[in-house]
Amino acid sequence: MNSLEIIGKLPYGKGFKFVDEILKIDENGVLGTFTFHQDLAFYSSHFENMPITPGVILTETMAQIGLVCLGIFLLKDNPKINETTFAMSSNSVDFLKPVYPGEKVWVKSEKIYFRFNKLSCRVAMENSIGEMLCKGIISGMLISNLYDQQ
Repeated sequence: MNSLEIIGKLPYGKGFKFVDEILKIDENGVLGTFTFHQDLAFYSSHFENMPITPGVILTETMAQIGLVCLGIFLLKDNPKINETTFAMSSNSVDFLKPVYPGEKVWVKSEKIYFRFNKLSCRVAMENSIGEMLCKGIISGMLISNLYDQQ
């Protein structure tokens, strides 16, 4: 499975997909990028006259690249891959520097474990000059056919 196929399997629409490219992926981790374009809707309100990327969006970006993309890759041979998704179950993230509109970020994850339908990864986000922006541990559960769970 190549990076474009993995990105194509992400369960997010255009307005909430925070993955531009996957540069490297294997069974132990992933490296990917995203650019926070100035026209993203949340910048008009967070904060007014001084936009900054919300921490929840930074966490989501790390989860999409570092957890969900890796999970899709790990499940590539599973015949039910199109019926499953990852739902974040826990996170612990330290925010070290702000991310501004127009910034491109690099997210790197390292698999801690994948067992009993739970994936846990150490994740880090850096800017274009290699400064650490945020880091932490994000975990998610593999859920089969999310809508049948209701």
